[in-house]
Amino acid sequence: MRKDKANLPASELNGDVDGFLRQLASTPSVGGGEGQGRLIFSMDATASREATWDKACHIQSEMFFATEALGGLSVQLAFYRGFGECKSSPWVNSSAALVQKMAAVMCLGGRTQIRKILKHTLRQNEKKRVNALIFVGDCIEEDIDELCELAGKLGVRGVPIFVFQEGNDQAATMGFRQFARLTGGAHCHFDINSAEELKSLLAAVAVFASGGRKALENFGGQNRQAVARLTSQVK
Repeated sequence: MRKDKANLPASELNGDVDGFLRQLASTPSVGGGEGQGRLIFSMDATASREATWDKACHIQSEMFFATEALGGLSVQLAFYRGFGECKSSPWVNSSAALVQKMAAVMCLGGRTQIRKILKHTLRQNEKKRVNALIFVGDCIEEDIDELCELAGKLGVRGVPIFVFQEGNDQAATMGFRQFARLTGGAHCHFDINSAEELKSLLAAVAVFASGGRKALENFGGQNRQAVARLTSQVK
């Protein structure tokens, strides 16, 4: 995030936020997925994220289990790391396939590349409807105005962003909350030591991607309090 904006209130971070919100308000509501949901699971794979990456490899299976009765789930892994590297996997339909893709990734030091993740999601949605984008990270080191513009475009297209933020970087918190607000998604802090809560949250987003808000509200995850943190924010 640009240093000159790091201490500004969220309402001043992006002069276009209100305009995007007005546009979103006039956009017809988009329902949940029909049949198999499509979800992009994106993560910061820079060096500081290695512990989180390893933990996610072990708990992401809940996303697939939770959507079996709703028609299943198709997931694409997207990540950035190192010097300008941002990659995505083919779409997969099983936990085993996703773990195989994730296990092959080694975290490397570098700056955030959230812009590339958002642009990639827009391109994928043009090819075939993407029901939701998950992003797991801890900081923003990019121009927040540009990122909010891209998030707004996803919001207009009915692609909510669910941000799971590790840590309490205040500048990142302001930006991540804007992403959620602009797209009708949600932002949650999490502690990597609370694996069960993160498991429930990932499962809840998967349920939303496959069955929409009604399915999310009916979702009986092990951690109802964690799931409620999403249902209270999702439009």
